[in-house]
Amino acid sequence: MKTYFDTATLYYRAFHAVPESIVAPDGTPSGAVRGFLDMVSTLLTQFPAEEVVFAWDDDWRPAWRVALIPSYKTHRVEEVGADDEAESVPDLLSPQISAIAEILDCIGLVRLGQVGHEADDILGALIAQRGGPAHVVTGDRDLYQLVSDVRHTDVVSITKGVKNLEVITDDVLRGKYSVTGEQYAGYSALRGDASDGLPGVKGVGEKTAATLITQWGSLSGVLAAATNPESGLKESLRLNLAAHEEYLAAALKVVTVRTDAHLPKVLRVPKHIADPERLTFLTNDWGIEKHVARLLKTIGIR
Repeated sequence: MKTYFDTATLYYRAFHAVPESIVAPDGTPSGAVRGFLDMVSTLLTQFPAEEVVFAWDDDWRPAWRVALIPSYKTHRVEEVGADDEAESVPDLLSPQISAIAEILDCIGLVRLGQVGHEADDILGALIAQRGGPAHVVTGDRDLYQLVSDVRHTDVVSITKGVKNLEVITDDVLRGKYSVTGEQYAGYSALRGDASDGLPGVKGVGEKTAATLITQWGSLSGVLAAATNPESGLKESLRLNLAAHEEYLAAALKVVTVRTDAHLPKVLRVPKHIADPERLTFLTNDWGIEKHVARLLKTIGIR
């Protein structure tokens, strides 16, 4: 079994869930670090795996996606210079993200990012290149497109927390949205996604998007129907969709995860800690001895 983590989902949830009063010995807020480690331990207890990867946003807003849809993630941008920008991250969280990265590296767990690829794309590559059975742990609905009962891949949604997990399969998606994982990207492009700055098609909400995808099978099928006066689509809807054809083609490319990221050959959980001396320093520095010990015990690393 394989378990792949959308890492940012976990550390953001931990940051907002754990009180700021939780601090390291030097007084630095450490709730995100502690919460992250505990969440991973809980999840790997429930979904044990020989292959574990933490997907990382080395490029959280790739230029090629912005070129297609300029509004992509604009609400998350923080200007850091005349021509430079970065993702807006709470000041108290930034040092904890760095600590989480270093702790994972010291343990020897695979943390994988790549320029030009978001964490979503890393996860897409893992599923496409490594196959199932696999769990993708995330709070991001965009990754529902990786769900496939045929490939035995599902999404473990932590939207409601790790104590209220929901395992998303094709059957679950049909019940929620009337689409499958394979159809989800087209459905998402149609309805839009305010959290990513994608406006969607005006007047087309979740219900209409699901109806269109169900009837025509895919976004390309919907667009073909929109350009055909004999398709049976309501005239106003058909013209509206046809007017948005260029946007929809671009939006589909933006929301569809890439699968071509370069993956290392070895992704298995190591048997021994990669850098025990540095890990001990970080464990003491952040006051997270029991949290690291719990994770090591969970995954069987000495």
